Amino acid sequence: MRDPYEVLGVSRSASMDEVKNAYRALAKKYHPDQYAGSPLQENANKKMQEINEAYDAIISGNAGSYRSGGYSSSFNDSVYAEVNKFMSERRYDEAEAVLESVSENLRDAKWYYLKGQVNYSRGWTDQAYTYFTIAYKMEPGNAQYRSACENLGRQRSGGFRTDTRRHNSGRSSDCDGCDLCCGLMCADSCCECCGGDIIPCC
Repeated sequence: MRDPYEVLGVSRSASMDEVKNAYRALAKKYHPDQYAGSPLQENANKKMQEINEAYDAIISGNAGSYRSGGYSSSFNDSVYAEVNKFMSERRYDEAEAVLESVSENLRDAKWYYLKGQVNYSRGWTDQAYTYFTIAYKMEPGNAQYRSACENLGRQRSGGFRTDTRRHNSGRSSDCDGCDLCCGLMCADSCCECCGGDIIPCC
């Protein structure tokens, strides 16, 4: 079992009232009744058992024998499997609802990546980019998260290379909409001189 204080999300210096409040909040969040009939019910039972054991260990004064260990992601793994299932079926509302069932203190990099995937699938690229960025910052060594950030970043910028250097005039050298329009108009004028026409309406 993990460190009981870590399970309840409280410090070792927490008062009994703080421990009890943390326990009540987690018990409400993960009570198996909340997941009745759901594929996550079995994992909710395990999570609730872990919470109960942690609470009992602290209250009985036996929590000192536990060391702080790694985060057990069994519950999140089941959540993410459910999210991927809904995503494959294009049931984005259900996928997001399952993600939102994860308490904020348990949201890891994969949570933010999947949240970005849900937003991207809905066409909400700005929100998706925000979540992908958070995931990548949390796990900078993850190639999947980096790729998601870079690809969506290029897509949002229209595929143009961004250069933030400025000319002597102080104007950015970024390629924007005005530059494109001016370029097309100039090309059209040159083409008309030679008998052609790029933009028939002008």
